[in-house]
Amino acid sequence: MIEAADLREWRSHDVIDPDGRKIGTLEAVYVDTSSDEPAMATVQVGLPTRHRLVFVPLDDVIVGPGYVRVNYSRSLVKDCPAIGTDDVLPASGEEAIFKHYGLTYQPGAGGERQLARR
Repeated sequence: MIEAADLREWRSHDVIDPDGRKIGTLEAVYVDTSSDEPAMATVQVGLPTRHRLVFVPLDDVIVGPGYVRVNYSRSLVKDCPAIGTDDVLPASGEEAIFKHYGLTYQPGAGGERQLARR
């Protein structure tokens, strides 16, 4: 199992898809608030003058020297709902990200967020 602390060390590493195509650069790690396990990462994508952050699930992630390989295609990741590089993911935006990847969204019993940035 990959620990959140380990993933934080990989900030600025390339994020690649299963075919080895670069998606972008790892920006941050988000954990599932119910388990405190790494769940998603933000990836910086876009042109140098128009960067944005997209989310990608970290299930079955593989790490190597200088890269993090995710289990999702480059096109699927780049089409994910995005936030600006200085923005924070609003609680109301979490469900759309999970839905984009066909994952179940389960906020806390009191409506708490499912993701927390670490």
